[in-house]
Amino acid sequence: EVNLAESGGGLQQTGGSLRLSCAASGFTFDDYAIGWFRQAPGKEREGLSFMGSSDGGIAYANSVKGRFTISRDNAKNTVYLQMNSLKPEDTAVYYCSARWGSFEYWGQGTQVTVSS
Repeated sequence: EVNLAESGGGLQQTGGSLRLSCAASGFTFDDYAIGWFRQAPGKEREGLSFMGSSDGGIAYANSVKGRFTISRDNAKNTVYLQMNSLKPEDTAVYYCSARWGSFEYWGQGTQVTVSS
């Protein structure tokens, strides 16, 4: 059974840090490109960061560039999102996603709340 499980969300103050984890199972994790997204209430889902499978190419949205860092540990089938210098506008549900060709999987999300 395919599963992506996010963890590490919670309440943090402005300027603080959180590290999100996304544990994958049920598919060949190494083959998949991975991404982090978020969705705030009343807003569309926003792509934050992406990492390729083979070349490990990385991209960030302008809104998080310089503050967030994506990484993956293929030995642990886990992807991470280190979030620093958090702002109230970072408050959202954060999702991880894995994609390979036409196959795409999503986690259930983890809530991140940043207080001002």
